[in-house]
Amino acid sequence: MHQFQYGKTSFEWQYRPDNSLKRHYVTVERGRPVLLRGPSVDEPEQEALIRRRARWIREKLVQVNMPLTARAIVTGSRLKYAGRSYFTEVRHTPGINKPVLSFTASRFIIENPHGTSIEPDALMPVLECFYRDRAHEKLLARVRHWERQTGLHAHRARMRHFQSRWASCDAHDVIEFHPRVMELPSNVQDYVIVHELCHTVEKSHTKAFWALLTRHMPDWHRHHEVLERAVFGDAI
Repeated sequence: MHQFQYGKTSFEWQYRPDNSLKRHYVTVERGRPVLLRGPSVDEPEQEALIRRRARWIREKLVQVNMPLTARAIVTGSRLKYAGRSYFTEVRHTPGINKPVLSFTASRFIIENPHGTSIEPDALMPVLECFYRDRAHEKLLARVRHWERQTGLHAHRARMRHFQSRWASCDAHDVIEFHPRVMELPSNVQDYVIVHELCHTVEKSHTKAFWALLTRHMPDWHRHHEVLERAVFGDAI
């Protein structure tokens, strides 16, 4: 375990070598040391990588260490979808085995066997299932759209639950998306798609990669900033 000081912020970090990765990733999570993963490098280079991302790490630490709201989800709470937050109605529905979530054009409805409130930990699996269904319905269609627009093609696109990433493209050009991509605005979802499609040609974040991304999405910087402010780890 290592210690790093950036201004008045001090944090612990650790390195996990992973030679299957083409670049280095930094992950920031509540209650854990900052994690650096990537190809094997010596300790001075590890610290240099942490130093280059120190400002970003400090901002993420502020976000993830904000006090958690212990309040249960009740009628009037709001849930995220496609870049907006929607009014949520919680209905006590005896006779069902587990919570059921549905979405209309303007609100979420949660049918709950245990009462008119539900804890966030109990709701999250149901909400992620909703995101996954919507991703199969909408996001994969957008992948096909952008394949036609860019001429770039994935071998396959599917959903996967990552610990701290929005999406990935593997060595076989299989693109995988975390269901929570559906929280993001639609134009940012498009950026995630195009970003990963560019990885079917350029596997690492080289100058050639960013040039390819700029060719297909000139305003990508604006969308990337939204992801930088998100709670997930380093990059897509």
